[in-house]
Amino acid sequence: MHENPRIAVIGLGYVGLPLAVGLAAHFDTVGFDVDRTRVAELKARHDRTGEVTAARLAEAGLKVFDDESALASGIDIFIVTVPTPVDPENQPDLAAVVAASETVGRALGPGAIVVYESTVYPGVTEDICGPALERVSGLFSGKDFFLGYSPERINPGDTKHTIDKITKVVAGQTEAVAATLRRVYGAVNGGDIFVAKDIRTAEAAKVIENAQRDINIAFINEIAIIFGRMGLSVYDVLDAANTKWNFLPFTPGLVGGHCIGVDPFYLAHAAESHGYDPRVILSGRRINDSMGLHVADRIDELLPGPSKVLVLGITFKENVPDIRNSKVVDLIRRLQGWDHDVTVCDPLADPAETKAAYGIEIVGTPAGPYDCVVGAVPHDAFKALKLDAVLAKGGTVADLKSIWRGKAVPRGLRYWSL
Repeated sequence: MHENPRIAVIGLGYVGLPLAVGLAAHFDTVGFDVDRTRVAELKARHDRTGEVTAARLAEAGLKVFDDESALASGIDIFIVTVPTPVDPENQPDLAAVVAASETVGRALGPGAIVVYESTVYPGVTEDICGPALERVSGLFSGKDFFLGYSPERINPGDTKHTIDKITKVVAGQTEAVAATLRRVYGAVNGGDIFVAKDIRTAEAAKVIENAQRDINIAFINEIAIIFGRMGLSVYDVLDAANTKWNFLPFTPGLVGGHCIGVDPFYLAHAAESHGYDPRVILSGRRINDSMGLHVADRIDELLPGPSKVLVLGITFKENVPDIRNSKVVDLIRRLQGWDHDVTVCDPLADPAETKAAYGIEIVGTPAGPYDCVVGAVPHDAFKALKLDAVLAKGGTVADLKSIWRGKAVPRGLRYWSL
């Protein structure tokens, strides 16, 4: 089946683009995205996510399109890599994955395989996406076309665990489909493939991966709050605890983004739909969702009154430009609620995008003096910041992510960390 398949990757974001580039080195591959600006940038060899260099884009020979007609010419394997966020009530929002299924359905031909990489709860691929494909294409799942699932494992900004260096999980509607996916994905990562028992099992494996991280970070955030009340630094405590061979090396922080801050709600939704109250999962989410407010309140206690505060970083993690579901926003708004004058600096975030998404103005270069500097996101660019150049005498350094821990803080400044 599909000895030399023609492949289309639907969605060219953090997940889809590196995958499409990797596949293009071995197969006839096209990329499709509904964002015309994104496609135009990629044609100009610019990846705004920073995951793929201009040289790699040029070498890959990947053809990218925003016109569905490009999908109608004999595609054998469609791979869907669109986002799966939550709605304002933290319920799964499958609109993008259903829309992508409809796009594929209009181009779907007999014998094709449709693979989903988007994070979902068990059953979505076969019970929601499959029927959407059938409805639009007029074909029958498992007979005229076939389903597959291969959970994405991209870690934005991580140059070590790239698509070609990680184990890839695949699952197919039939053994033949699974074998095809094993061969196709194995061409990208040297054959490091795990074939899951079935599609639902692969969906379940993915959704617990980030939920597990969320719960572990929630524990560290909770003990950071506890130890803070005792006058202890959680980082000092972790330095000691990490000397034990089986202690897990998690650190505290603001847990947002489009994966860890979202996926546990998909697992919780699945649990509740089967009559189970997922207490541990949702408890971890509540702790992590409240961490920005806790940190803001603690900083407010350190300041004498309404102050000029510089917040460093608004992206959801270090060294990436992605601002989706950033919990730094909670910190900023809470500080503003305490009447502090807050300036936000982030050289990686797009100012227009940040303004549109959150109504927050950002600056590329801070201009002090400020009464307090908050190290919210540990971008490499902030590590060399001269604190005494931006802080007023007697100012406070609030170091959430241990950016300056262990370094000499200029005399006359007060240092606080979790």
